[in-house]
Amino acid sequence: MSKPRPRSAWLSRTAVNGALVLAVVYMLFPLVWLVTAATKDAGGLLAGNAFSFEGFDLGGNLSRLAEYNDGIYFHWYVNSLLYAGLGALACSLISVAAGYAFDKYDFRGKEKLFGVVLLGVLVPTTALALPMYLLASEVGIVNTYWAVLIPVLVNPFGVYLSRVFSSGYIPDEALEAARIDGAGELRTFWSIGLPMVMPGFVTVFLFQFTAIWNNFFLPLVMLSDQKLFPLSLGLYAWNSNAHAEPDFYPLVVTGSLLAVVPLVVAFISLQRHWKAGLTAGSVK
Repeated sequence: MSKPRPRSAWLSRTAVNGALVLAVVYMLFPLVWLVTAATKDAGGLLAGNAFSFEGFDLGGNLSRLAEYNDGIYFHWYVNSLLYAGLGALACSLISVAAGYAFDKYDFRGKEKLFGVVLLGVLVPTTALALPMYLLASEVGIVNTYWAVLIPVLVNPFGVYLSRVFSSGYIPDEALEAARIDGAGELRTFWSIGLPMVMPGFVTVFLFQFTAIWNNFFLPLVMLSDQKLFPLSLGLYAWNSNAHAEPDFYPLVVTGSLLAVVPLVVAFISLQRHWKAGLTAGSVK
């Protein structure tokens, strides 16, 4: 017959579960507000009853969002998908290739060069915005798609993670076997190394996709043409106008709700690889 648990154990378990419940409520509270507020018109939002579904008008908000300024919101949406999707994909491939090279090859000054990469992790991206603007101005790509895409192709933290994943996922014996069979270095990486380190690739992709999707300061510095804006910058411009024109409030809230969808889809569809990658990185 099992002994009853001590009172202190039950109290500890209750405290932990209570803390977890509070954390979940804290994280879900803004999302619940966003969902309910997106169903309101400007009057309902300003009246302060955003948490009720009274006066449900989500369809009207979506229609006005699509019609305003010839549907520029969805133009921003496509821009964000281009910046985040293409940028995260290219950055992940570059990071994995660099991490693979740091892990599997020996060359002069390797550890010193990797130390420089680690120093890059410590530099905040906002501190680099002005130097990157000056460089882009010299090259002549300011106010173009390239002004936002090129800077996000480099991610020092992604290189660090990729080296960890390469060390944990790719055995040296598999690479030696490929070389014995006559495969070149590029073919060995593409056919053997990259598939083996795919959980790490997906992990870096998700981190970079989220960072680029939420990126605000770099587009603010680089872009002046509204047709090139990502969602973050476009919604900010609308929110600035909402103080003078309250009709912008439903557009901003509904647009913010739709802006969450790609992030949710990305994490749900890739969570299996992402969890595996985080587990490998924590163990390593």
